[in-house]
Amino acid sequence: MTGKEIDPLFADAVRALGTARFAEALSALVRQLAAFDNLIVIAYSGEQRPEVLHREYTDPVVYLPMDSQYLGGDYLLDPFYQQHRQGEVRGIRRLADVAPDRFKRTNYFRNYYKQTTLLDEIAVFAPVNATVTITACFGKDRSSGSPFSQRELKALQRQQGTLSALVETHWRAYRPAQTPQIQTVPLSDRLRDTLEKERGVHLSPRQAEVALYILRGHSTLSIGLYLDISPQTVKVFRRQLYAKCGISSQAQLFAMMMPLFSRLTDKSAAGS
Repeated sequence: MTGKEIDPLFADAVRALGTARFAEALSALVRQLAAFDNLIVIAYSGEQRPEVLHREYTDPVVYLPMDSQYLGGDYLLDPFYQQHRQGEVRGIRRLADVAPDRFKRTNYFRNYYKQTTLLDEIAVFAPVNATVTITACFGKDRSSGSPFSQRELKALQRQQGTLSALVETHWRAYRPAQTPQIQTVPLSDRLRDTLEKERGVHLSPRQAEVALYILRGHSTLSIGLYLDISPQTVKVFRRQLYAKCGISSQAQLFAMMMPLFSRLTDKSAAGS
């Protein structure tokens, strides 16, 4: 893609900043870099439920489970959401590059992600303040039936600073309906509290952490690296976790935990 082809579209996106036409202009600019089937712009605010700011698609099936499942709590297992939680993430991220090593084996992937028919996603990350990240997620789904090519990925990476700056500038005044809590009760603690109250299951802090890593798609080795413990210790925590929950598989863990996730987002305030 030549600079001459990009320049008019970039100029149009700049002119559209602060107007209702910006998302359309951004879409047109990105299409010159990489073909995509769908676009969704999401605002992540701390650990609150995300807000969808814009969406467009070729096949409406791609977003059918979005409002009920993803926004209902599944986003807590989303690799892109985990990028937001790291803080101050800018530029391009491809889902395949940031997802945990066992992501495609998770029930989150099988029960939610596959419903969308998405084959590939690339997101532009733009933090607008200490707690809010705007992501513009460009996806390839069954409409085209193929992932992004390396040429498309490289074209987006070359422009990632520009794209991130445009998104950040346009939505820099965005504020969520409720101000996100700066200090929050860790998700693992909220999970422990809810599980004990609703299921009578008492987990230790480490067992709850291991449960979340399993649900997100991390292998035993990956969990050990993140928690700085040996793989054998991870296996011990996993066995203890399954025994306390009265289960024997990740699928059963997912079935037990996921109905609780919609309540976890309502307990983010410190001391709640």
